[in-house]
Formats: sequence, C-alpha cells, structure tokens
Amino acid sequence: MANSRDKTHLTEQLRWSLVAAPATPMRPDGTVDPAVCAAYFTHLVHTGAKALAIGAHTGRGEHLPTEVKAELVRRAAAVGVPVIAGVGHPGVGEHDQKEAEWARTAAEAGADALLVFPPADTGDAAAVLAHHDLLYNAAGVPLIAFDLYSRPYPHEVLTVLLEHPGVVAFKPARLYDAIACQAGIAAARSRGRLVLTGEDRMLGPSLMWGAEGALLGIAAAAAQVSAAAVETFAAAVHTSARDAAARFLEVSAVVDELARVTFRPPYDGYVQRMLWIAADEGAIPAEFATDPYRPGELADDERAEVLRVVRQCRDQVRQ
Repeated sequence: MANSRDKTHLTEQLRWSLVAAPATPMRPDGTVDPAVCAAYFTHLVHTGAKALAIGAHTGRGEHLPTEVKAELVRRAAAVGVPVIAGVGHPGVGEHDQKEAEWARTAAEAGADALLVFPPADTGDAAAVLAHHDLLYNAAGVPLIAFDLYSRPYPHEVLTVLLEHPGVVAFKPARLYDAIACQAGIAAARSRGRLVLTGEDRMLGPSLMWGAEGALLGIAAAAAQVSAAAVETFAAAVHTSARDAAARFLEVSAVVDELARVTFRPPYDGYVQRMLWIAADEGAIPAEFATDPYRPGELADDERAEVLRVVRQCRDQVRQ
C-alpha cells in the first residue's frame, strides 16, 4: 500500500489538540455495543476532545477482536474528528504479521494514523525500525511513536526511531521519569516531530517542556479538564499574557487532582476508574461501566472518592 495520507495536514489538525483515548464500554461478560461506544465517542468530542485514539490500552485494544476494533474505528471516524488506532505487540515472530493485518484493517476502517506500542525488545534499534516499517507499509498511514514507561526505549534507540520517515509525532508516557520525558521531547522537537504528551501524572510540566498537544487515557472521561490544560497552555504560548499563564497554572493543578485519583496504584485500575466517571457524567449507561480486565486489588469503595474529586475538577475548569 502506498503511504499517501497527508502527514502535514494531520499534524496541523493534532497540534494544540486533546486526543482522548476512550475506554471501551463493556457489559460484565465483555461484550461491546457499538452504538453505546459511538454515543460515548461523540460525548468526548462534545466535551473537548479534538481526536480519538481507538483500541489503545485504555480501550483494552489488546483484548478486543479485530472486527470489534474495526467497527469502533468506523464509529469514531463517523464523529468527524481524526482517528488514531492503537497497534500493540503481544509477542514476537508470528504476532508481527497479525499486527500488520490489524494496522491495514484499521486504516481501511478510517484510521488516520497508528499509535505504535513499543515492541517486546526495545533495545534493538534494527528490530524496532523493522517493526515500524512493517506497520507503516501495511497501513499506509502516519505513525506516532510511543515511549511507554513499562517498555521504555533506550534514548539512543528512540533517537533513531524518531528519524523514521513514517513517524510524524511522538507520545512520551514515562510516568514519573521527568528526565527521560524531557530528553524524549527534546529529541522529537529537534527532528521536527509533533509531541503529544501522554504524561497523565506530568501533564502540565510536559507541556512546558515542549509538547504541543496531548494524547491521554485520563481524557477517557471528564475530557473538559484535560482539554482545558491544553487550551490554556496554548493561549499562554500564543499571547504571552500573564493572565493566560496564570490560568494555565490553575488548570494544571486541577488536572493533577484528576490524575491523582485516577492514575494511581493499582495503575491499571485507571481504566475502571475512567468508566466510573463516564457513567457518572452520563456518557455511557451504568451497565456498561465495566472493565473485565481490571486489577483484582482495585476496590469498588474507591468509586465515591473518585467521583467526588472529579466533579469538583469539572466545576473548577468551568469557572
């Protein structure tokens, strides 16, 4: 497949935007209703998201059948915003071809780009490039390189990856490693790549370090809070006004509160927490606020505190 999607147009659409990574609302048995998902995607866009990342980790893309993910991409594309499809790497060898097939299917379903999860071996630059080559050639759409805290790239490999002709953007998600995050952002910017921060716990700082947008799991609900951080920072950059900078600092503190109650140990419980919030704000029916893959140690009695804090956060960004 020819790589024909307009990279410049896509990056300009994503610059200074919030890309929400939706969860996938499921029934307790793990089944999905595409109509429920479509209404949820529309809600996220109406509350601040400018693009959607489907089938990423927040959406449990690694667990969903290809046909379900493809339908979710189609539903997201129908909302009228750019769509990014998560492409993972469950193992080695034969799984590469399965991921290439999913990449091709995602593009055919309407994905404008791929969020490429790090492969199993992040230390082998040749293998990392080959992995991205395979997906790029299969799908014919731009790639977003993803530096994930659970499988981080050595800096010397990351710099090589950022030279890949298919990579148009970079998502750092190093959790609490500020030094690695800063270094990755600097490397991406020096190579002309758009930086979409994925730092749920370092959102404000990562924008100040050079990100020009965000791609976030904590935007799977209460999207207006994360959107406000991106929007107020962009206003501060573009106007250099003191009141704009002050408002960004206020909103950044609110986002930190949202992240504190949602992206905390057990960290993988954030998906269930975001579904609780989505149901509370009427984005999904309560019976679909289920993550079948939630950590066993996540306690349901967290829910009340999560909702209390997030309601306050929404109120604060409306002021």
